Amino acid sequence: NHVTTAAPGGQDGRVLRMAMWWALDYLWAALAWVGTLFAPASPDHYARGTGRPVVVLPGVYENWKFLRPLILPLHRRGYAVHVVTALGHNRQPIADGAAAVLDLVIARDLHDVVLVGHSKGGLIGKLAMLADGDERIAAMVTICTPFHGSSRARLLPLRSVSPLVPGHPSLVSLGEPDAVNARITSIGTRFDEHVPEGSELPGALNVTVDVPGHFLPLGHPSVLAEVLAALERVDRVGDGS
Repeated sequence: NHVTTAAPGGQDGRVLRMAMWWALDYLWAALAWVGTLFAPASPDHYARGTGRPVVVLPGVYENWKFLRPLILPLHRRGYAVHVVTALGHNRQPIADGAAAVLDLVIARDLHDVVLVGHSKGGLIGKLAMLADGDERIAAMVTICTPFHGSSRARLLPLRSVSPLVPGHPSLVSLGEPDAVNARITSIGTRFDEHVPEGSELPGALNVTVDVPGHFLPLGHPSVLAEVLAALERVDRVGDGS
C-alpha cells in the first residue's frame, strides 16, 4: 500500500531547490543537537503515561535526546514513551540494537508496543519485530528508514555506517516482504539526501509526505500527524473497532 501526500512541482530550479532543502535539513539538525543540551539527563519521566507504550529508536550517531521533537508531543498525548538508553548514539550492529530493544521490552514487561524509529532505528525495529517470539511488539512507524540501504553510506567508510550500504548481509533481509511488514508504516519524504533510494517497504503502508530532508521531518507537523494516525490505527485494531 502507498499513500502520497506530496504535490508535484516543476523542474525549473530543481538543483537549487535540492541545495536549499539540504541546507535547511542540516540547519534543523544542528539546532536539534543544540536542543539536546537542554534535555533532562534521564528519559524516565516520558515513560509515565497511561496510553500505549511507545519505544523510540534513533538513527545512527543520534541519541534519544535528538528525538525529543517526537517524544514530547507523544508524551503530551498520554503515550508512555520509552527510551532504549543502551543504544547510546546507535553505532552498534543492527542485531545488537535489536537485542537491546527486546531486552528493554522484556525487562519492563511491555505489551502491545509500537516502535517509532528514525533511519537506522527502523532497521533495528524491524529486526526486533522478527525476533519478537513473545509478540510484545504490535506495530512500528518508521521515518526515513533505508530498508534497501543508502548509496550515501559508501561515502563514509566507517564500521557503524557500512551495514547501511545496499546489499550488505545484515540489511538485505530487512527490505524483503515478510509477515511483519503489514504492521509497519514507513514514512518517507519528497527529498531525502541521506536515503536517495527512498524508504518504501513491500507490504507496508508507505506514506510520502510533502516535506524535504532526512532530519527536519522529525520536527515537522505533517510527519507527527502521520505518526499519530498510525498509532490511532493500531489503537483501533486493539479495540476491535
